[in-house]
Amino acid sequence: MNAEQPQPALLVDPAQRIFKVARRNFVDPEIFRAEKEMIFDRSWLYLGHSSELPKPGDFITRKVAGRGILFTRDSKGQLRALLNTCPHRGAQVCRERKGNAKSFQCFYHGWVFGADGKLRSQPGEASYPEGFKGRDTSNMQPVPRFETYRDFNFISFDSNIMPLVDYLAGAKEYLDVICDQTDAGMSIVAGSQEYSIRANWKLLTENSIDGYHAATTHATYFDILMSSTDNLATGMGAGGYGYDLGNGHAVLEYGAPWGRPVAQWIPGWGEAGKSEIGRIYDNLVARHGQERADRIARRNRNLFIFPNLVVNDIMALTVRTYFPMAPDYMVINAWALAPNDESAWARKYRLNNFLEFLGPGGFATPDDAEALEHCQRGFENSKEALWNDISKGMGKEKAQHDDELQMRAFWTQWNKQMFPAPASGIKSAAA
Repeated sequence: MNAEQPQPALLVDPAQRIFKVARRNFVDPEIFRAEKEMIFDRSWLYLGHSSELPKPGDFITRKVAGRGILFTRDSKGQLRALLNTCPHRGAQVCRERKGNAKSFQCFYHGWVFGADGKLRSQPGEASYPEGFKGRDTSNMQPVPRFETYRDFNFISFDSNIMPLVDYLAGAKEYLDVICDQTDAGMSIVAGSQEYSIRANWKLLTENSIDGYHAATTHATYFDILMSSTDNLATGMGAGGYGYDLGNGHAVLEYGAPWGRPVAQWIPGWGEAGKSEIGRIYDNLVARHGQERADRIARRNRNLFIFPNLVVNDIMALTVRTYFPMAPDYMVINAWALAPNDESAWARKYRLNNFLEFLGPGGFATPDDAEALEHCQRGFENSKEALWNDISKGMGKEKAQHDDELQMRAFWTQWNKQMFPAPASGIKSAAA
């Protein structure tokens, strides 16, 4: 990025409680190109959950920041993240989305690789020099960095990036709270949601940690909840707080009236459901004590891990990533996460909740997509209508969940990576 910007990326004045974001950031092709290098090439990016590859030989192919990745569990049970490119002539090695295989053969010239990426054989082997198969350059190349926390697997294309546990900073605590729903481990439920939105990727980041929009954008859903006591948890207070977790990560943690399979009952689930939820809750208390059990069971979390991972622990548990394809277009993938020891009853209601609210055909996601696409249309006026204002709650000692601290945490980190010192994309509003 050129240090001399025609317009600053951010306009910030703490004394006046002003925090504004230039709308140019959502439309400028130069900024989009720079984000690929400064953000997505230099951050930890979510690849997948360990449970998606339960057996040796299991594999998944995924696109991460424009790279084709072969995610495998090798014959010894070790997880691998390989660049899905043949070292011979560069063809894509694995062309299937998922499966189980002892080896992978490049269809172009027939080179064969193990699930660990090692070259096993190639036609015309006698014509290659002795020891050719033993060269590192003859194998599929691993990603520069690959690390795991609580079965969440991340990759980075920056070999010098800080360790994942340091990068996660305060987000680790919230991943722990989510994973501690059970002592039997968590698994991705088979299947995924894949869709696109014609809007800038940063709008979905903001929306995912924006408690301010829910009451208006999702009014239909809340009207349905409130129209029948069957949909409401009794004695559940609403409200909560937003937190800056460091390194651009943020979270909303709050109370809400909907039912949670872990572990908040609503009358619509009947007496059988009440008994099941009571059993789950009692187990949480036995393992964690009542205070932590109440937090796990009765508080909701919208957790954002910079730059593009959202874990929604609300009426269901959703893992969502999104990648920019153009300044005004992104592709989203989402998966349901659930405890391994969950009963068939709880799994049924978990997936109902997942589809009803969070799915691309549910109550929330179409509302959000419509709102973000209208924002993108509104940015056609960005040369004259210059700024988005996310100052709500700025300067408060403790931000409410519907303040905008969380978005400011993201934008501060975004600016730090896009405009590293001594350059800066921030201009003081008082300057």
